Amino acid sequence: MEFTRSAKTTALALVATVGLIAQVQTAQADTETLTVAGGCFWCVESDFESVDGVKEAISGFTGGKVANPTYKQVVRGGTGHYEAVQITFDPNIVSRDEILSNFFRSVDPTDAGGQFCDRGQSYATAIFAEGPDQKAAAEKAKVQAASDLGQKVVTHILGSFPFYAADASHQDYYKGSKIVLTRFGPKKQSKAYKAYRNACGRDQRIEKLWGTAAPFLGH
Repeated sequence: MEFTRSAKTTALALVATVGLIAQVQTAQADTETLTVAGGCFWCVESDFESVDGVKEAISGFTGGKVANPTYKQVVRGGTGHYEAVQITFDPNIVSRDEILSNFFRSVDPTDAGGQFCDRGQSYATAIFAEGPDQKAAAEKAKVQAASDLGQKVVTHILGSFPFYAADASHQDYYKGSKIVLTRFGPKKQSKAYKAYRNACGRDQRIEKLWGTAAPFLGH
């Protein structure tokens, strides 16, 4: 009797463990990560964290040849990295195609020299595709963006590279409460972000380019 009870308990525990593993695997399968470069990563992070179905957006660097680069190294140039954002989303809520469409309509994909007031290769637009499915989707979205604009789109479609998260001071900058010193004087991070975005002309250029198709004006 004791042996039977023990065997039953073991079997139930095994079933529970298998069920837990299946749940974890299902949860993992229900997310996808897409890495994009769209100029200032504060802005891209702010934009995509507002999208229903996006689980997380992380600011960082990718596409370069230097391991663990610092912010100063990247913006100074020479590392080959782009300011980029890793977007993790639930494709059951928001599709890859929607993410890509929103990305193109949140940047100036006709500008090869940077984005808005931020100039240089590290601020250029790019999509870092993981695998043939993401690459095909990115190419399709690029063609559609060019068709909608009636202009050449210069956004690079690249393969995947190691992604290095920026330090904590750059994460969620758009909603930070820390007081920082800016060219506009001391400001709370969230206010400094708004001042920078407006002064850089990001939304003004995007609205002129995309009009009502622009999804994130004012973010």
